[in-house]
Amino acid sequence: MLSSDSEPSCPFCEIAEGRASADRVYETPEVLAFLPLAPATTGHTLVIPKRHVTDLWHADSGSLMPTMAASLVVAQALKKAFSPDGLNLINSAGSAATQTVFHLHIHLVPRWDDDQMAEFWPKTAPWSASKRASTAEVIRKNITDCGLRS
Repeated sequence: MLSSDSEPSCPFCEIAEGRASADRVYETPEVLAFLPLAPATTGHTLVIPKRHVTDLWHADSGSLMPTMAASLVVAQALKKAFSPDGLNLINSAGSAATQTVFHLHIHLVPRWDDDQMAEFWPKTAPWSASKRASTAEVIRKNITDCGLRS
């Protein structure tokens, strides 16, 4: 049954509502964790709010806090189950950030020293102190102006 908080054509809403199958690993009334169809590594898991939220910029604390709490639970289970050397917690907001499913989701990607994942941080030169300071000031001003919606 389609919820009023879902998008009919959203594949993650379909999974959350049971209209599409997925390998579920954790669930609460607010969130769902399941394996992606093409995992990057063993244990790669997606955590989503059941309510449709397009991306991080459209989230409020009511959807984000349970999603992050579930991410912590799943991360601990991944550590216990697979003993990885590390873990990436990845969220993409917008197509420029490689978001392809426009329903907020957190990737938990267990990592091993010898895995086949490519490095994704570009090699860049350190910024000058003045550039860092001016960037930090712009961010601080906008944090004060925005505030978190609840």
